[in-house]
Amino acid sequence: MSKIEVNKLQTLTGHNDCIYALAEGCDPRFFYTGAGDGMVVEWDLDNPANGKLIARLPHSVYALAVDPVRNLIFVGHNFEGIHVIDLTSSKELWSLKMTNQAIFDIQVFGDEAYVGAGDGVLTVINIPTKSIKKHIKLSSKSIRVMSLARGKRQLALGLSDHSIKILDLSRDFHPVTNLNSHQNSVFALAYAPDEKTLISGSRDATLKFWSSEDYSLAETVVAHMYAINYLSFNEEGAYFVTCSMDKSIKIWETNTRKLLKVIDKARNAGHGTSVNKVLWSSYNGSVISISDDRSISIWKIEAN
Repeated sequence: MSKIEVNKLQTLTGHNDCIYALAEGCDPRFFYTGAGDGMVVEWDLDNPANGKLIARLPHSVYALAVDPVRNLIFVGHNFEGIHVIDLTSSKELWSLKMTNQAIFDIQVFGDEAYVGAGDGVLTVINIPTKSIKKHIKLSSKSIRVMSLARGKRQLALGLSDHSIKILDLSRDFHPVTNLNSHQNSVFALAYAPDEKTLISGSRDATLKFWSSEDYSLAETVVAHMYAINYLSFNEEGAYFVTCSMDKSIKIWETNTRKLLKVIDKARNAGHGTSVNKVLWSSYNGSVISISDDRSISIWKIEAN
């Protein structure tokens, strides 16, 4: 088992409200944050102190997704729809009014964008035609998080009805299976880079490890004191990081499912309130975290 060393590299400020959204750029040197203040900011890992404002919207931003093929960022504008911004010019190219609900997650795959909203509707958008292709009603409860298995062409969705739904993208969103094991809303969900494992995290504070071959449950781990808000794998998939409403960040070994490190305020000058999202950067291997405390932290992670 590896020994993990953690050092805080930077604390970034500039948002005026809780920070909810986090996405890696087309060039992973850059990352993007969105917050309750309606601002979307671009940050440069080589020069992190100075963020660049690329959008300011009237409502909270919970969801961001990057389209690496077209160099676009999709911004989920709560209670309205999406805004699509060119990352080279920082200019808005188009927008779609599509919902009066909160938008909790967006995923981009090929020519399509998938938008998960608070009314349990998955909206499929055709990017080249800038139009809504279809609405899929999955639940009366919110779609909170999504993860793509691009090789398998499957979309996993975590919902506030406690379920995880798997859809087959090669068969027009045909349901593959419905996983009902969590006792509360599913906020965190990610396929490992090799797509063999799907990990889910919930408001019930547990992590669940699923084999994506047949979606059998391999193990349940009580992982945090309170809700698990998000998880992210490192580029190789050997480790993943979770964050929680309990204000902590935890680093885990994927194969053994063992906890390797806890990052918190007492030990590492961590966040003072709920940690809402984490991103394990594929640019330099750092971990980026965002919080209700309106700050962004960048952590250097070393496995010995």
